Amino acid sequence: MYEPKEHKLFIKSRFAKRGIYWLPNLFTTIALFAGFYAIVQAMSGRFEQAAMAIFVALVFDGLDGRVARFTHTQSAFGAEYDSLSDMVSFGVAPALVVYVWALKDFASMKSVAVLGPWLSTKLGWIAAFIYCACAALRLARFNTTIDVADKRFFQGLPSPAAACLVTGLVWAMNEYQVKGADVRWLAWGLTVFAGLSMVSNLKFYSGKDINLRKSVPFSVVVAIAMGMVFLLTFSSTLPEMLFILFVGYGLSGYVIWAWDFVKNRPGKAPPPAAGT
Repeated sequence: MYEPKEHKLFIKSRFAKRGIYWLPNLFTTIALFAGFYAIVQAMSGRFEQAAMAIFVALVFDGLDGRVARFTHTQSAFGAEYDSLSDMVSFGVAPALVVYVWALKDFASMKSVAVLGPWLSTKLGWIAAFIYCACAALRLARFNTTIDVADKRFFQGLPSPAAACLVTGLVWAMNEYQVKGADVRWLAWGLTVFAGLSMVSNLKFYSGKDINLRKSVPFSVVVAIAMGMVFLLTFSSTLPEMLFILFVGYGLSGYVIWAWDFVKNRPGKAPPPAAGT
């Protein structure tokens, strides 16, 4: 039986579109699995694997949206699915990882015992819950302001960066065999800092205004090449480098705020007019 060529092309095109539609959601599912895997590994005491899984989730979370835009397969379902995946991978999982690693045993500290048995036994999960709740609030705000927000900046620390900031500490300390109990106050403060930074109104650079099709100076290409060489040379210290990178990004919002405050502070003389 003869089948018209146009009909074959229609069926092939329709099948291709259906296949591409599931591609970004596949990346989202991998990110979700990485978050779930981090939880399982943390409960088993394998904190290095748990922290690495959060960074894997970061990579695939960044890919799903770009794949959807590249293949023109954005959808409301994909946006909601991505948000739910983010809540698990960058909200619940980091909170649980840092809680099991360092925050669950404040009651054994003599310096905390003076706070009373109620507060001393709950300091750890209070910090973990602050982080988890702030991640949920951050994602909800992002979903409701995505159409009016300045694309160049995030309002508040992005939840993937906050997750890598918290679990980056776990990974970096694990490289030096430092136990969470030895740095529990550092972990507590960093967890609360990351949580509150997510719901702040600080501006964090998003990088969405970078146009890869636009020509750049040769010096930029050289800088990128040198950066790759640097990463390959010091690959043995990758956990520490990633942690320092996300600490810097976590502080960048406060630096931008301070710069804007100084630049726009009341009583500052306006810049001279052109031609004067």
